[in-house]
Amino acid sequence: MITHRSLGSLSFLACAAMLACGCGGDKPPPPVTPASAPPAPVVQSPQTNSSPAPAPPSTIAISDEIRTRCGISDADAYFPFDSAHVTANDRTPLDQVVKCFTTGPLKGRIVKLVGRADPRGESDYNMTLGQSRADAVGSYLSIRGMDKSKAQSTSRGAMDASGTDERGWQRDRRVDVMLGN
Repeated sequence: MITHRSLGSLSFLACAAMLACGCGGDKPPPPVTPASAPPAPVVQSPQTNSSPAPAPPSTIAISDEIRTRCGISDADAYFPFDSAHVTANDRTPLDQVVKCFTTGPLKGRIVKLVGRADPRGESDYNMTLGQSRADAVGSYLSIRGMDKSKAQSTSRGAMDASGTDERGWQRDRRVDVMLGN
C-alpha cells in the first residue's frame, strides 16, 4: 500500500536519480566535436547566376478579370499568420485597382473583397479574421480615393481553405479582389 509518506520518499528518490544521471541538472551539454558538427554552408560565388530572393508575403489575390482589364501584373499576395495588415507589397497593385476603378476602364464599377483564413482557428474566429482582412483592404482603397460604397467586403473565413501545411495555409490567408455586380 502506497501512503503519502511513501510518495514523498519516491519523489525524493526520483529527483536524486535525475541529478545523478545528469538529467535536468546544471551541467552544461557536452561540447560538439568536429565529427558531429554540421557541414559548413555553401557560398555561391558572385559569378554564379542565381535568382533573387523571393519578395516577402503580401495580402491580396486580384482576379484575372481585373488584372487583365486594368493592366495589373500577375502577383498573388497573402497575409501573415493571424494578421489583417496591408503590407508594403500590396500598395502598388491596390493603388492600380483604385486608379482603374476611379478613372480607368472599370470607373464606377464595384469591387468585391472576400477575406479568407487558413483552417487552423475556430470557425467564428476565422470568419472574423477574414472580415478584418477584407475591411483592411477596403479601408486602404478608400483612403487612396476609391468611393467606400464601391468596395463591398465579406468573409468566407476558412470555408474554402485547402492548405495542409504552412505553404498551403499561407495561400489560404488572403483577400480576393474581384469585380462586383
